[in-house]
Amino acid sequence: MTAGTNQISDQLSVQVFGGPTALIDYGGLRLLTDPTFDEPGHYGRPDGRPGLTKTAPPSVSPADLGRVDAVLLSHDEHPDNLDNSGRELLAGVPLTLTTPSGAGRLGGTAKGLETWETVELTRPGGGTVTVTAAPALHGPEGAEKVTGDVVGFVLTAQDLPTVYVSGDNASLDAVRQVADRFGPVDAAVLFAGAPRLKPVLDGALLVLDSALAAEATRILGARVVVPVHIDSWEHFTEGRDDLVAAFTAAGLADRLHPGGL
Repeated sequence: MTAGTNQISDQLSVQVFGGPTALIDYGGLRLLTDPTFDEPGHYGRPDGRPGLTKTAPPSVSPADLGRVDAVLLSHDEHPDNLDNSGRELLAGVPLTLTTPSGAGRLGGTAKGLETWETVELTRPGGGTVTVTAAPALHGPEGAEKVTGDVVGFVLTAQDLPTVYVSGDNASLDAVRQVADRFGPVDAAVLFAGAPRLKPVLDGALLVLDSALAAEATRILGARVVVPVHIDSWEHFTEGRDDLVAAFTAAGLADRLHPGGL
C-alpha cells in the first residue's frame, strides 16, 4: 500500500525513547524495537573486548509502556540493543522476533526468523499484520564473524502503510534488497548514529551514518523516516544534528521525523 504523508501519520505511530528503542503502533498492535531501559553506566565484557558506555537515561521506564504485543529485536548480544532491563521486559512479552541464534540464546517466547521468513500477527480489531525478516549486516562485508547475526523487519498489511525497521544494519545492499521486494516503502525506522569502536573491525561503521541513512531513504523511496539509535551511547559518533544536516543536503529534510511520528 502506498500512502501520502498525512495518511501515514494517521495509520502509524512511532514513539522514540532513546537509543534504539521505539514503540510502533501499527494496526492496533504495539511493537517495541530493541528494548534498552537501563540508567547510564558502563557495560564491560568478560572476554576483554571493548565495553560500551551508556550516557543518557531512557525517556520512559518499562512500566510506562503499557501493553506490548511483540518485540522486534535486531539482535541480543550487545547491550546497546538489549540491556538488563530489556531482558527483564522480554519475560512479560508474548512474542520476541529476532535472529535464529538469538532465539536460541534467549529461549522463552523468542522466535528466530531467517531472512525473508514471515510471521502473521493477529490484530486486536481483526485481520493480520505480516512481519517479514529483512537482511541486515552489523558492519562491513564479513562482519558477522565479529559482530554476530542481526535482522531487520518489514511490516505489511492490506490496509496499512509498509514499514521498514532496519535494525543494526550498515549495508546499503541490504537496503536495496528490501527496496526490490517492498519498495517504495511508506515509512522507515532507520538505525543510524555511525557507531564505531576502534578495536572492532578497524573502526569501521557498525550501523549507518547520517549520509548513508539519507541514501537509504532515497533507495527505499520512504516518505517518512523516524531515526533511532542516534543518542545515549558513547560509541555513537553522529547524532541528531548530523542527521538533519545530511538529510537537508540530500533534499530529504521534509521526510525526517527525529522526534517520532
